[in-house]
Amino acid sequence: MSINRRRLLQGLTLGALSAKLPFADPMYGEAQAASAQRPVSANDRIRVGVIGPGSRGQELIRQFLKVPDVEIATVCDVYPPRFAEVEELVGKKVPGVTDYRELIDRKDIDVIVIATPPVFHAAYSIAAMESGRPVYCEKTTGFTPEENRSVVDAVERTGQIYQVGHQNRYASWFHEAIERIWRGEIGEPTHLYGYYHRTDNWRRTVPDRRLEHLFNWRLYQESSGGLFEELGSHMIDVANWLFKVDQPLAVMGTTSIVLDHDGRTVGDNVQAILDYPRGRRMFFSSITDNAFVGNSYWIYGNHGTVQITDQDATFYGQHRKTVTAASHDNAVNPTLKVGATYATDTEMPYRGPGDRIHQRKGEIPTLTACRSFIECVRVKEQPFAGVTPGFGSGMTCAIGKTAVREARQIAIPQLHDV
Repeated sequence: MSINRRRLLQGLTLGALSAKLPFADPMYGEAQAASAQRPVSANDRIRVGVIGPGSRGQELIRQFLKVPDVEIATVCDVYPPRFAEVEELVGKKVPGVTDYRELIDRKDIDVIVIATPPVFHAAYSIAAMESGRPVYCEKTTGFTPEENRSVVDAVERTGQIYQVGHQNRYASWFHEAIERIWRGEIGEPTHLYGYYHRTDNWRRTVPDRRLEHLFNWRLYQESSGGLFEELGSHMIDVANWLFKVDQPLAVMGTTSIVLDHDGRTVGDNVQAILDYPRGRRMFFSSITDNAFVGNSYWIYGNHGTVQITDQDATFYGQHRKTVTAASHDNAVNPTLKVGATYATDTEMPYRGPGDRIHQRKGEIPTLTACRSFIECVRVKEQPFAGVTPGFGSGMTCAIGKTAVREARQIAIPQLHDV
């Protein structure tokens, strides 16, 4: 799906400018001028209700607190000790409730942020939108295929603003890299290899064994799609963005437990292949016992390569091997050049430093995403990371977690077909 220029300015640039980042290109100057024309009055204050102020929820709270004229009004969690953690983070008393319906019923909330385990995302998002509030929901959009479709239906039915937590869409170096790829700098992009390798087995210390599934929900199939969903969803979203499609056509993969035989029911490693139109592919690998390649995207085109990490993007050229007609004739004659012969001067990969795009000083993509969401609420427009991208990665994850568990290929229902 190509980016509409106005949407890009609104969804990425206004948020980035609010962070006072030193962006210099003309797009950011245009957006800054437009933003300056709209003064913020006391009546513009946005009151945020947060469902699920755990580790990710508290990170979102930190970032929303940096957005002008935003306050954390209420939080909801089934584990009451979280309330004290939030109050320490916010620096004041914040009402806390244990039932999400109590939060949704409150009249002093303007928007609702959802950072619970994904198994609750769809139900809470739909209830929030039906109450008349915009929603910022962490990925994935839904836990099952039906839930993903139901969130799309709710956005269409209510007309509410909905943003999914794909913060890479709000990172300047991702945008610049993808725009340059679209301009043809590496030729035709045909493959994306996504790696999420690290040394982290996800298990948390539990203060009471009765809280095992509450604290370690990522380890169990009934509440988690495992590494494919939790980490792969980000890479699937970038692949969809790169290839200008809503979602892939099919997925197959495998998973297993290599080291962490601790009662979990999701794998500690996963590998998957996703099919895209015109024969393009995305390969995803996540392991938890070695972090050598870290979190990185390798995008291969027929004229070059791009590596994107959490901090930068680097373009690499490609040697073009010349194959003559003679190289295919009389291959047994040692005096002729043979096309299959390995030669380091033409076959070895590019070894130079590459052309690097750096993360801008002070840039935090999650903060940019939060700022953009608030700006979308103010101007009443759907965000760049809206429900269609959310469905694209969410539906893929809902199908893909079954594919990797059963080690088979499964077609992915398309948005226009379900």
